[in-house]
Amino acid sequence: MLLNPRLRLGFAVLVLFTLLAGDAWRLSLGWWVFGTLAILITIASGWLLWLQRSRWSLVGMPLPLIAFLALAMASIFWSHYPGATALGLFTTWLIVINAVGLAVTYTWRELMTALGYVLRFVLAASLVFELFVSLVLRTRLLPIFGQPGVDYSSYDHIPGMLMWSRNQLFEVFGSGRIQGIVGNSNSLGFLALLAVIVVAIQLATKSVSKCSAVFWLVIATATLLMTKSATVTLAAVGVAAVLAFALIVRRVASERGRWIVYASGLAATAALVAAGFIFRAQVLGLLGKSSDLTGRLEIWSKVIDLTTQRPAFGWGWVSYWVPWADPFDNLIFRGGVRQLQAHNTWLDVAFQLGLVGLIIFIALVGAALVKAWQHAVDRPQSAPASPQKYSALTLLPLLILTALIVQSFAESRLITEYGLGLLVVVAVKTKRRELL
Repeated sequence: MLLNPRLRLGFAVLVLFTLLAGDAWRLSLGWWVFGTLAILITIASGWLLWLQRSRWSLVGMPLPLIAFLALAMASIFWSHYPGATALGLFTTWLIVINAVGLAVTYTWRELMTALGYVLRFVLAASLVFELFVSLVLRTRLLPIFGQPGVDYSSYDHIPGMLMWSRNQLFEVFGSGRIQGIVGNSNSLGFLALLAVIVVAIQLATKSVSKCSAVFWLVIATATLLMTKSATVTLAAVGVAAVLAFALIVRRVASERGRWIVYASGLAATAALVAAGFIFRAQVLGLLGKSSDLTGRLEIWSKVIDLTTQRPAFGWGWVSYWVPWADPFDNLIFRGGVRQLQAHNTWLDVAFQLGLVGLIIFIALVGAALVKAWQHAVDRPQSAPASPQKYSALTLLPLLILTALIVQSFAESRLITEYGLGLLVVVAVKTKRRELL
């Protein structure tokens, strides 16, 4: 075993916190400190991979992941913004190296433990932070270090989306939303959903006490509700549906019986999608969204228009858009804020790497999802006819990936930071067939 247990756990917690809550570092310590920390962590992860070079190889990595990274690197030769592409490749490799380091070095049980610590801290710190703002400061709070390229000189005219906290903790029963230490309601809501998943599995595997698990499930659920994120709400519904379906499939022993369950599930999914489309106005109303999906339709329209101009290989990889490069500098503004993503992972990938890149990325996510599903429902060899012998832990990669996929249709997080990091962890570990 590499490192002593405490140092080993501590490093995993540091890596995961930086991936999941990088905004907290940037808003409080600035981009230069965050960048330096990220590089140092990546060097340490690279060192761990070097020490374990006999346990992994490029040949053992998922082929779609290798192809996607190769295409992203090659895109610098036709990129419309080569400098931004170089920066995007640098940050992407930082994420991938750390994610592969986690996947190779740690077991699923160790990752679950580290995730539990990180998510509990983020939720607790976020609630304390919002309580401090509302009780002590009693006004909106600017980040210590703001977004590059934004003029923060006129406090009263700064949009709420650029605030670290909007001072709305006591308004959550009305129109208020909390943002937490990550400074973004959607991000905090998604982390709260991850906390629900992780803590629930820890409870099922008896990794934590029942009292502790119930307490943190209440905290995570309350936080999720206070963020009022429609995307996260849909992700939670998707996670619940996939969990229920996986538990049903686990209890079916025969292959024929499973195919019947799969066919029934496919029919039910098609019916729900059709109903959602027919009653989309009512669904959007329940989620508190306007008919244009809070400006997303305009964003998608502009991204699609750009994509059609370079359909095969795209404009060049950049991950999150950089505000100083054309066409991002004046492409889309919403609520007075320059948008730095397409708010749809699949459109963003098609825009940056074209149809070729989109096909490869779909293969990457699809292969990871299939393997995560098999990981969750394949019968243990030690007890092929006993559903009770399944471990709840094997559901972890499936539920995390489900949440990420649902989120990907309204956010571009799946190609950066925690989205890309968790995707790579799931893809690598399920390819290696590591169950626990």
